[in-house]
Amino acid sequence: MTRALLVLNVGSSSVKFRVFGASAALPLLADGRVTGIGSAPEFALHGETSQSLEPETSQAEAIERVLDYVTSDRHEWQLAAAGHRIVHGGEEFQHPVVLDEDVLSRLDRFTPLAPLHQRHNLAAVRAVAKLYPDLPQIGCFDTAFHGNHDLVTRSYALPESLRRQGIRRYGFHGLSYEWAAAVLADDPGGAPERVVVAHLGNGASLCAIKNGTSVDTTMGMTALEGLPMGTRCGALDPGAVLYMLRSCDLTLAQVERILHDESGLKGLSGGISDMAELLRQTSPEAQLAVNYFILRVAQKIAEMTVSLGGLDLLVFTGGIGENAESVRASIVKRLAFLPEFAVRVIAADEERMIARHTLGALPDH
Repeated sequence: MTRALLVLNVGSSSVKFRVFGASAALPLLADGRVTGIGSAPEFALHGETSQSLEPETSQAEAIERVLDYVTSDRHEWQLAAAGHRIVHGGEEFQHPVVLDEDVLSRLDRFTPLAPLHQRHNLAAVRAVAKLYPDLPQIGCFDTAFHGNHDLVTRSYALPESLRRQGIRRYGFHGLSYEWAAAVLADDPGGAPERVVVAHLGNGASLCAIKNGTSVDTTMGMTALEGLPMGTRCGALDPGAVLYMLRSCDLTLAQVERILHDESGLKGLSGGISDMAELLRQTSPEAQLAVNYFILRVAQKIAEMTVSLGGLDLLVFTGGIGENAESVRASIVKRLAFLPEFAVRVIAADEERMIARHTLGALPDH
């Protein structure tokens, strides 16, 4: 039997999973997902034809389907642990942690800070625990890599009474940045001192990494701040939110939906959130969305460069960062005023980073 690690990344309508061998090399044994939960769910393995599931399949049932696959006798895998991507760890959780009901209850408090992700992440842990109560489960946090930011970097210019209630900049995409930093550290010459990593995808942010440590990032208290994204607005005058509530006849729930689901590339283009599709379009709206994205990313890279005191290497990762060559080139062109710096593409692999943490958390490792 091969000892195996299950890595889960669970959202509102999907369950992404990978299975790794529980050894230092972390060989990839399986890569799959359940998509379309709530509409037309399908189970798919990389390179294989997808299988339709019952239309009413719930998230918990999708996770059960994944576990049935992983624990099937045909694989000869012995499941040693499950590792989870959990978006928000707050100030309290800055390292991977063994998940039990006490920890989950503490993590529930951060759901308002990541309303699109946190409750689904935690529901997945509980679903696995219900089916396999003795299976160790490890939580890995997207906020953790940014946990050592100094007071100036992590603060908002708000009264202390509010800052004491947890209103501060946390940052996200930490597992992606941690993976990029690990790849650079493994280079023969080691990582450059001053690196900006651009995680550009449907969710997008930047991280300033100095000597392997995050010193600044563009996302803040929630994943709405910073760069424009597929459907999220990015940086926005808070007065605009007040105006929407006071003068545009919108409810709080409507404003929240607009900021999370109807803005960003989708809002600028009139309905298209996918960068690859936008690059194929010739409409003024599509061009506006692409050019806006390029400008804001370049501006924020310059901001991260200030936090680093210079720039040695710019790394692109994520779906747009890895695949949209013309977008990368346009961003770099806008930064031509900076002293010379290197540019590199690193494939995102948050799941392998989670697997590393999960393996390291096992008592017999």
